[in-house]
Amino acid sequence: MAGHSAPIFNSTSVRVDEDSKKQVEAFCADVGINPSTAVNLFFKVMLRENRIPFEIAREPFYAPVNMAHLRRSIAQAEAGRLTPHELIEVD
Repeated sequence: MAGHSAPIFNSTSVRVDEDSKKQVEAFCADVGINPSTAVNLFFKVMLRENRIPFEIAREPFYAPVNMAHLRRSIAQAEAGRLTPHELIEVD
């Protein structure tokens, strides 16, 4: 086509552990693509949506609020101020 040039491709290296690499290769083979195509899809979606195309969240257990609560609870336990609770049986 006149006026259209072929895209120029560049190479990018990604470090990944061997087990993850093998799992990604197997997954990609199962869905009929290769890892390079998967990475290109990721880039295209990221650019189209202007965001990482999945949620990145911190494990809630390690949230600062929860960690502070755990430290207070441990301090209370170490000071011998435990509150006994009865177990409730659930059918």
